[in-house]
Amino acid sequence: MILIIYCHPYDQSFNHAELEIIKENLSAAHQKYEIIDLYADQFNPVYSKEELRLYHQGQTTDPLVTKYLKLCQQADTVIFITPYWWNDIPGMLKGFIDKVMKEGEGLSHTVTKIGVKGELTNVKHCYVLTTSTSPTWYIRFFLGNAIKKILINKTLRQLGFRHCYWQNFGGITNSSLERRRKYLDQLTKQTFS
Repeated sequence: MILIIYCHPYDQSFNHAELEIIKENLSAAHQKYEIIDLYADQFNPVYSKEELRLYHQGQTTDPLVTKYLKLCQQADTVIFITPYWWNDIPGMLKGFIDKVMKEGEGLSHTVTKIGVKGELTNVKHCYVLTTSTSPTWYIRFFLGNAIKKILINKTLRQLGFRHCYWQNFGGITNSSLERRRKYLDQLTKQTFS
């Protein structure tokens, strides 16, 4: 199963257009998929004192956390669709990783003497699709490439994800309609597996 984790509050955004194209692509290829829409679900990315207290018991007060973790455990491919804000993923998506993966000790990861061992080895492919105001080359060479260095190479890998790919549509603010259409057309042909 393919799990799409979508993180954007506005349904007229380019990220939303990406989501719609990818859904069409997967449906046309007869691939089963599920969607986590963090904003539509009104996911609360903030840890409460009670949730943090329950963490050591492997519990949560948020039923979405349990639901999301089960979906992550069933996925063999994960597609993140998110903007790239202030040189990082949005707080909503960061909170998703914090709460869902932290609650999943023993399920998403195991704590060992030398750190965290990822248990989500069922995720054989992961695609991180972002949009940014900055051009992609600027993110890579002048802003430190945090999306690749931290999110993909550290966090997702530490959780057990393998074969992670980052694809960014940079310079979104000043992009032409033709460039946007061309990019979306490429997504209709892209294989996600």
